[in-house]
Amino acid sequence: MRKSYYAAHVYMILGVISGLYYREFTKAKDFDGETQLALMHTHLLSLGMMGFLIVLALDKQFRLSGTKLFTYFFWFYNAGIAITVAMMFVHGTETVLGDHVPEAVPLTAGLGHTLLTVGLILLFVLIGKRLNEPAETGPAEPEQQAETAGTPV
Repeated sequence: MRKSYYAAHVYMILGVISGLYYREFTKAKDFDGETQLALMHTHLLSLGMMGFLIVLALDKQFRLSGTKLFTYFFWFYNAGIAITVAMMFVHGTETVLGDHVPEAVPLTAGLGHTLLTVGLILLFVLIGKRLNEPAETGPAEPEQQAETAGTPV
C-alpha cells in the first residue's frame, strides 16, 4: 500500500511543478497559444495523484498489493504516465519555442497511452479476481464471543 501512497505523493509534487513550469515558461516566452504544457498539470494530478489515491483505497479494501498482478499494474501504469507526460513536456516546450515537433514525439506518446491501457486492464483483472474471492470472516461480535465462552453477557 505504501507504494501507492508514495506514487500519489510524487505525482502531486510533479503536478504542481508542471503547472508552475507551464505558467512561468509561457510567460517568459510571451506565448499565449495552445500548448501541451497546459495539459501536463492535469494529467499528472488526475492520472497520477488521484489515480493512485483511488488505488490506495481499493488496496485497503481488497488487498491488491503484494501480488504479481499488482506489481505489473504498478510498473506498466507508471511507465505509461512517465512516457506520456514526458512527450507532453517535449511537445509543449517545442511549441512554445516555435520549433518543429519531431514525428517521433506523438508516436512515443501513443506508446505511453498503450502502457497506461495495459496497466488499467491489469488493475481491472486484479480487482475482478478479488471480487470473486469469498469475504474474510472477521472476529465474532463481542456478544457472540461471550456466549460461545459460556459466560453471560
